[in-house]
Amino acid sequence: PMPLKTTRFDAAEYLETEEDVWMFLQAALEEGTEEEFIHALNSAARAKGMTEIAKEAGVTRASLYKSLSAGGNPRFDTIRKVTKALGCRLAIA
Repeated sequence: PMPLKTTRFDAAEYLETEEDVWMFLQAALEEGTEEEFIHALNSAARAKGMTEIAKEAGVTRASLYKSLSAGGNPRFDTIRKVTKALGCRLAIA
């Protein structure tokens, strides 16, 4: 038999609509850790285009990559701006 070939899963490849992004971020926020939510923001930003999201959020592309990377520690203001740039809003329910 042929050897099994695997590839790394990247959620960014499956986030095609604003609704996809919203549902993905909602699930990460409700069910995940802070680190998992930041990782979800990274995936969503890459799906939509990191350059475009950085521009809309008013930050540099490099700083956005750094903030949303593994071990990154983005400020709340950055999270709010990125969420807005992704077409979502933060709310308390």
